[in-house]
Amino acid sequence: MAPPSLSQYLDCCATTPLAPEVAERMAVVQAEAWGNPSSLHGFGFAAAEQLERSRQAMAALLGCQQERVVFTSGGSESIHLALLGSAPPLELTNTSGDAPRLLISAVEHPASRAAAAALQRRGWLVQEVPVDRLGAIDLEAFERLLAPPTRLVSLIWGQSEVGTIQPVERIAALCRSAGVLLHLDAVQVLGHQPLRLAEMPVDLLSFAAHKIQGPRGVGALVVKPGIQLQPFIGGGGQEGGLRSGTEAVALVAGFEAALQLATDRLVVHGDCDPVAPLRDALAAELLAMPGVVLTGPDPRQSGHPARLPHHLSLLVHAGRGDWLNGRQLVQTLWREGFACSSGSACSSSGSAASAVLLAMGYESSAAAAGLRISLGPWHGSELLEQFPQALERARAAL
Repeated sequence: MAPPSLSQYLDCCATTPLAPEVAERMAVVQAEAWGNPSSLHGFGFAAAEQLERSRQAMAALLGCQQERVVFTSGGSESIHLALLGSAPPLELTNTSGDAPRLLISAVEHPASRAAAAALQRRGWLVQEVPVDRLGAIDLEAFERLLAPPTRLVSLIWGQSEVGTIQPVERIAALCRSAGVLLHLDAVQVLGHQPLRLAEMPVDLLSFAAHKIQGPRGVGALVVKPGIQLQPFIGGGGQEGGLRSGTEAVALVAGFEAALQLATDRLVVHGDCDPVAPLRDALAAELLAMPGVVLTGPDPRQSGHPARLPHHLSLLVHAGRGDWLNGRQLVQTLWREGFACSSGSACSSSGSAASAVLLAMGYESSAAAAGLRISLGPWHGSELLEQFPQALERARAAL
């Protein structure tokens, strides 16, 4: 097999290659601002100034000039800081003596589930909001569950396995009316649609750089004014006391550069992700193949929820009608030179069936058959011929 090219990398929801402009920016910052931002000398001042310039630029790009941008090690830490940091002491949550409740959806990322489990160990109640066959939450059930003792909601904005974009405007309005804090896992949405966070009644939002051709190891939590958080990493009190540890100034600068590239791309294309037409054309090619079925919203259907513009998720039948195992299909496609995924790349549990697809009502054999294809800005029309042929060869091989 010839070495695969970047055009054959179709796993951008897992991570993305570092953009050359980002690597160059990080190299400059590492050379010029390598000091500890907390040090009281010139090297430290240079690092601190660069860190705050990056923070200011990030806030402007996110449309949140009035909010706080807290830098973390990535999306998982941002989610944990949002949930664990906003959990008040149990004796202060209400006067009835009931344990406070966290609402999550049935299709959350493993990081959110882990943070929710940590809150359970603190004595919180955790309840899942059901989703429909397309992965969209049941808004009627959600509204009912916002009643006391619910104090906190955490939802994934763009679902990484099946691409569903939740109706956050409606969700945020319901939470605000109920006086409930709202956290959004916005990791998969960042860079794929304009964000004007100052206009959104959302209290906390988590992001990661490596999904948008930024570096791994850096993320951010946007905290609206007036939201009080407690740190869960102690030490030197960096990041306004919310996240101790010497800041990775070069990684933060890389995050800023990657977000600038993504924002510029959206602006040039009228606030639309330019990869969406290619995704739609690829979907048409693949779904015309016998035995290939879409999971999640259909971008061709106006009545469906919105879908991440770079995302496709499929189930593939074998010739005899059984579902092909997703992990085996991923391995076979790699032998064809294509890098895809099955389920969440952030989960290494080894479980064959996807918890997301099970929550959406798929039976276990179908839930083990998920195939995810996620595109980047470097992809072109050659995929329309190459990948369907590779998928057909992989199906024949299995």
